[in-house]
Amino acid sequence: MELTTLGGNIKSSLRKHGSSYHEDDDELQLQWSAIEKLPTFKRLRTSLFDVSDQNEDGSSRNESEGKKVTDVTKLIGVERHLFIEKLIKNIENDNLRLLQKLRERIDRVNVKLPTVEVRYKNLFVESECEIVHGKPLPTLWNSLMSSFSVFKKLIPSKSLAAKISILKDVSGIIKPSRNHSSLIEGFGCRLTLLLGPPSSGKTTLLLALAGKLDHTLKVSGEISYNGYRLDEFVPQKTAAYISQYDLHIPEMTVRETIDFSARCQGAGSRADMIMEVIRKEKEAGIAPDPDVDTYMKAIAVEGQKRNLQTDYVLKILGLDICAETTVGSALSRGISGGQKKRLTTGEMIVGPQKAFFMDEISTGLDSSTTFQIVTCLQQLVHITDVTALVSLLQPAPETFDLFDDIILMAEGKIVYHGPRSNVLQYFEDCGFRCPERKGIADFLQEVISKKDQAQYWRHNDIPYSYVSVDQFSQMFKESYLGKRLDEELSKPYDRSQCHKNALSFSKHALSKWELFQACMSRELLLMKRNSFVYVFKTAQLAITAIITMTVFIRTQMKLDLMHANFMMGSLYYAIVRLMTNGVAELSLTVTRLPVVYRQRSFLLYSAWAYSLPASILKIPLSLAEALIWTALTYYVIGYSPEIERFFCQFFLLFALHLASTSMCRLFASTFQTMVIATTVGSLALVLMFLFGGFILPRCISLNEFLAPRWQKAIAENTTIGRYTLTSHGLNFESYFYWISVAALIGFMSLFDLGFILALTYLKPPKMSRAIISKERFSQLQGKEDEESNRPVFPHTKSERMVLPFEQLTMAFKDVRYFVDTPPAMRKQGFNEKKLQLLHDITGAFRPGILTALMGVSGAGKTTLMDVLSGRKTGGIIQGEIRVGGYPKVQKTFARISGYCEQTDTHSPQITVEESVKFSAWLRLSPEIDSETKARFVEEVIETIELDDIKASLVGIPGQSGLSTEQRKRLTIAVELVSNPSIIFMDEPTSGLDARAAAIVMRAVKNVVRTGRTTVCTIHQPSIDVFEAFDELLLMKAGGRIIYSGMLGRHSSKLIEYFQGISGVPQIKANYNPATWMLEVTSASTEAELGLDFAKIYLKSPLYQETIELVNRLSEPQPGSKELRFPTRYPQSSMEQYLACLWKQHLSYWRSPEYNMARFVFMIFAALLFGAVVWQKGKEINKEEDLFVILGSMYIAVIFLGVNYCSTVLPYVATERTVLYREKFAGMYSPWAYSFAQVTIEIPYIMLHAIIYVAITYPAIGYYWSAYKVFCGISPHILRIDVAVNAFAGSRTRVYCLEGNYPDRWTTNAVVVNFKVNY
Repeated sequence: MELTTLGGNIKSSLRKHGSSYHEDDDELQLQWSAIEKLPTFKRLRTSLFDVSDQNEDGSSRNESEGKKVTDVTKLIGVERHLFIEKLIKNIENDNLRLLQKLRERIDRVNVKLPTVEVRYKNLFVESECEIVHGKPLPTLWNSLMSSFSVFKKLIPSKSLAAKISILKDVSGIIKPSRNHSSLIEGFGCRLTLLLGPPSSGKTTLLLALAGKLDHTLKVSGEISYNGYRLDEFVPQKTAAYISQYDLHIPEMTVRETIDFSARCQGAGSRADMIMEVIRKEKEAGIAPDPDVDTYMKAIAVEGQKRNLQTDYVLKILGLDICAETTVGSALSRGISGGQKKRLTTGEMIVGPQKAFFMDEISTGLDSSTTFQIVTCLQQLVHITDVTALVSLLQPAPETFDLFDDIILMAEGKIVYHGPRSNVLQYFEDCGFRCPERKGIADFLQEVISKKDQAQYWRHNDIPYSYVSVDQFSQMFKESYLGKRLDEELSKPYDRSQCHKNALSFSKHALSKWELFQACMSRELLLMKRNSFVYVFKTAQLAITAIITMTVFIRTQMKLDLMHANFMMGSLYYAIVRLMTNGVAELSLTVTRLPVVYRQRSFLLYSAWAYSLPASILKIPLSLAEALIWTALTYYVIGYSPEIERFFCQFFLLFALHLASTSMCRLFASTFQTMVIATTVGSLALVLMFLFGGFILPRCISLNEFLAPRWQKAIAENTTIGRYTLTSHGLNFESYFYWISVAALIGFMSLFDLGFILALTYLKPPKMSRAIISKERFSQLQGKEDEESNRPVFPHTKSERMVLPFEQLTMAFKDVRYFVDTPPAMRKQGFNEKKLQLLHDITGAFRPGILTALMGVSGAGKTTLMDVLSGRKTGGIIQGEIRVGGYPKVQKTFARISGYCEQTDTHSPQITVEESVKFSAWLRLSPEIDSETKARFVEEVIETIELDDIKASLVGIPGQSGLSTEQRKRLTIAVELVSNPSIIFMDEPTSGLDARAAAIVMRAVKNVVRTGRTTVCTIHQPSIDVFEAFDELLLMKAGGRIIYSGMLGRHSSKLIEYFQGISGVPQIKANYNPATWMLEVTSASTEAELGLDFAKIYLKSPLYQETIELVNRLSEPQPGSKELRFPTRYPQSSMEQYLACLWKQHLSYWRSPEYNMARFVFMIFAALLFGAVVWQKGKEINKEEDLFVILGSMYIAVIFLGVNYCSTVLPYVATERTVLYREKFAGMYSPWAYSFAQVTIEIPYIMLHAIIYVAITYPAIGYYWSAYKVFCGISPHILRIDVAVNAFAGSRTRVYCLEGNYPDRWTTNAVVVNFKVNY
């Protein structure tokens, strides 16, 4: 494109009405000449920018006044947004045009872009597993035995460890350029797709290439970038790994998350490149496109708090509509799962890296959104010479065609690595053919599966025999593609060809001061977002201070020995209260650690850059809390009235609170898990109160009792103050106050330094222990022999068990749903109080018919399903919903329906089989006998193909246990086993590969054949999956229906309907109807054609047929009865209690971290108390001895109770979302769940009490008698700890689980405050 033509087009769109081309040209030339005269630094930040007319409300008009010379670093948010909107209106076309303009400008002056070629050769990755007998579960017993393994190693014995190979001799090249013509003329890079079934090693390969493998794995082989080994440069800054797990700070908005990442990643080589381009343009007398110049300069400036690149990434990923929405979490409202996935991608591609390794970036996205994102990625790779390797689970055919190369993996080996265009011919040569209307990606993943391979055998005259993965791998190595790959790898990369900016050799892009500023501004933002926590803590402290000052009110205080002891107690309580008020900092820090470790691994910032702001910004809070306590209590209680002593006490409590919060941060970063951190924190508090001479005795007591008013003589050379101090062993001089304050400040500094060191050098907690049973290991060892020798038999379908159920229809008419308008929308001018998400939705679901609920992201699919199933507890629902012809009653409906959530929520310490059994136990009718239930559970497990993993723990997503697709299948099994009449499935194939999706859909079809009413939302179905549905309900953005009816054979009725609308493009041969449907009904297509598909549908015969069907199904069938059950829950209260108790028992027994931490704390505390007050019970000769005994009892009761209350909270918080799901399903009452949790605590607490008394009773020297020992166990431990645990279990847990407290650290503060006050 000629520059004059391009400039003319831009100027014609920007000039004011009536202006001439020549005037605009002259003005632009003058402005550009002025820019060229600027110094280099200013010239890099100055460009010509549009001056737009704006309305009074700030909105922009269509016309503009022209261009002005602008500093690109000072663009405000509205200007950045309008600029990107102007550049990119249609994402796919305009993004391509923008990137082409960028490349044309760079090529015009002959500037070379840095490129990265990634090579890996003979790569092996192995993991060491511990072999155990029986089930490989981390039970309390297994963990106890494992802790003694160090002693076993001293004794010569046969090793119980085994090595499992993850990657096996893989080799390949990820190229940044191609030797032949490109898809986009003039440029050439290769976009590579990584395919493979679950557990094939895809994620391990991506992590290995990005230099992010766990150091505990054994790695051999070679990995190089442009000929440099990974240890010769910084791969984390050169390449970006985009994880399949979405870890973000819930309180930040989407824009803030990407802005922070862009700020920390810096501009990389962009500044050097634009400087060279500007210099050469000036020499050649070339004037650049003003918009391209503005964009390139704006993204080349480092350290900006708000970056234009963020607006660009938000636009191309479709996140601009939720840019100001907080990310949210499982317990707080935020963006959707698909938007979180795009945010994870955007957080990394906003940086300047030249290589991207993307792991399953399309999970939760509809096919049109995935196609749009991959299209933009393809344009980025082809034009800007970026290297990209992308792993996708279910790429649609049109998305698959965007890739240039394919890597197919299975069982840790590469089966194919070569051009996409050659892959079908290659497998035909191997004997397998892809049928028509079959997606190539689905074919590739199924052809290497033993269960699906036979259907693709292309030879009729040659008998089929199973081709194993090893055989496929060997065939590839012997093929011409494999030999060519070996030949290329044998030639070393010429390092002299490596661009100077291709690789990064420094860890951080910004200076230390800029990193500190970035982290400081983020921490301040998070404190504002968590202001409720800090306000709550402060209010809690103020209320406690008011209670305290009324207890020790000065009108009842006298200057005598008895009231001096009261005064001493009030001082002691003040210290206890201020120290424990910092415990919430521990929970807050532990919660953020996963995000901090993730961002630290990407080298966004150093540990100190995060730690210092976290410490500095808490100083004002400590100051405020110390001031509130001192101001409220000091003069009301009646401490010494001298103002200097008031400030001395205030300064002491301030330093104490700072030291306490610093200590909590240290423990959180050192021990990394909530249970261990809270346990160690409680132990540290015990130690400080027992041995903290610099805190209580020598500091706050001296400040009060050395005051003039306590100098009244009561005996020769003795005053009341001195006598009180002496009787408590605190007879020190006044200067010890300053020694104590200095010690507190020293502790605070030491703790903060430890916090920095812990985050710097400690590794993140391991995802899980690698455990395998001996039987399973033997199976893996013999697997290859079995597969090669075992004959293949055709699959025979056995008769399935069908439990009796009642077939039911669901009809709904004019359903509307309203929520409160978000404040952000009101600020943007939306004046309605209520926001309508669903508009007059009418339809019906029938037995034996599988219905798909589809639409673009944000169309309201999940919202509609939640409304129909009764899962929406907020907002306003209008319209009519009928089940079986009768109005829907939610309590009854929960008994006969199942709901498979999009987020797979299960108890982590339960196995797959136990999860299914638990659901069957509580949800199947009590009339069904146990044997029938057991058989039904086995059949469901077999149907969903969970046999191989039924003994595996579910685990925590992203940390341990099952993979994403295994969790999805478990979710379906848990609902299927309840034998529902109506079942809802929210994206049942999301996160699954093609074969797993086919397995799930086969299972769903089996369910439908039994006569159940089944509805599924689905995002990006393949042709096979989409055409497995019978009916479709299609929605557009805004919650309106645009199609409702039968699909027809090969989607003929759907295609006929939309092709009958004038202007809608025809579907291509063998094109996915689901993708075509979403494309032709998109908002951009509607705007382009001037159509409203919702209005067209309302005037169509389809709508009239739907109305007739709904009216017919809204009337009860003759002889039918309204569904009623004698009880709310399927099982009796006792049965619910026993089932919950069974589940809690398994969870507790398999939570060694939780139980071992409590046991260790209790034993250590018992030994500590016994040693400190050794035999004091037999030597009570003076008042001080009695105080020592009473003090040890008080500290034991307080801190053992605090520890029990604090450590149980993380466990309960983990189960919180599980309770929500099971409560909605109507499995049990909250009381059964609460009593089961309290009951399961009793044996553990009882054992703790017995051991504690067995250690401390003889050590302290209490009086021996059976009665007193029993009293020591029962009232001293059980009365306090079990009572408080019962409170924390049945009350606080229920409150927490019911959502009264929005976060874990607030709940923790409540529990600790209760225990201390108690």
